[in-house]
Amino acid sequence: MHHTNHLPRAGGGAAIEVHGLTKTFHGAKRQPGFLGALRSIVAPERTTKTAVEDVSFAVNHGELVALLGPNGAGKSTTIKMLTGILVPSSGEARVAGIEPYRERERNARNIGAVFGQRSQLWWDLPVRDSFAILRDIYGVSQADHRRRLAEFDELLELSSFWDTQVRHLSLGQRVRSDLAAALLHDPPVVFLDEPTIGMDVVVKEQVRRFLQQQVEQRGVTVLLTTHDMTEVARLARRVILINHGRIVVDGSLESIRKQIGITWQVHATLVDPADDLRLEGVKVLHRDGPRVVLAPADEAELTPHRALKLLIERYAVADVAIEEADLEDVMRDMYLRTAAGAPQSPSSVALSEAGEA
Repeated sequence: MHHTNHLPRAGGGAAIEVHGLTKTFHGAKRQPGFLGALRSIVAPERTTKTAVEDVSFAVNHGELVALLGPNGAGKSTTIKMLTGILVPSSGEARVAGIEPYRERERNARNIGAVFGQRSQLWWDLPVRDSFAILRDIYGVSQADHRRRLAEFDELLELSSFWDTQVRHLSLGQRVRSDLAAALLHDPPVVFLDEPTIGMDVVVKEQVRRFLQQQVEQRGVTVLLTTHDMTEVARLARRVILINHGRIVVDGSLESIRKQIGITWQVHATLVDPADDLRLEGVKVLHRDGPRVVLAPADEAELTPHRALKLLIERYAVADVAIEEADLEDVMRDMYLRTAAGAPQSPSSVALSEAGEA
């Protein structure tokens, strides 16, 4: 397969730079009933919702960063400001040196975007025709277009369905087509907002391999939002966790595991399930009858083998296994810690290890 190594994509500076980005939405509160509706028209009660508050971060050229957080945390709003769809209430952002909401057309040529719930393809046209229209919109040469499609076809198996109307594609086929469409004009920066939601594991793996190739061999910068922790663990070396519109953690997966304290887990099946399982320096993450999942308690400097020794000394164990912390548990713990929306201390926000960010 033909590969063009684009590293680095640009000179100094970051591919994405965000400083104090804030987005506030204003609206009117709707009152129930006819009188309430009338009152909403005559004397509306104004509401204000801050979706993103004072967000700052940078993403280097050729870096894939996962932007994580629970539903409603502000991830999609952040992506929409970076793609130029929304204008910030305050703060600023630059993508490949351009303020996206001020120079939308220039920004569009520098970015690719995939929103998992929506397609950028023409619903009634075959996929191949949508690609041809995008080629002409972006002014891509016929030779580059053919080369890029051949490269994408090898990775995403597009040719098996690119003569099919978009409306008749399966979800996995549509998302693969959208990925190819977003990258056909060879943008240096790509935004992916839950691109693989609802897809089967085989297609997800195809998409992961494709993204890895684009980042590692072509130097593309990717900002990805997802709820799929397997995707995060496979693709991202760095994650930014946003909750209640604020960044609460920015760092490597390993540094986050260490901060949360869930660096390992012991999965055990007890012979005689104890009502109250207590071990010094150990906390119970999950409990399902005789099956328990243990992790180090907060601030505890305990090895998994020491925890296993304490467990076996006190309880009869039928089966046991030690493994690295499940990323879903790590993120769930972090979401719970930040559920009140309280800002973290500076030391917990800046977790990036030297050379990783």
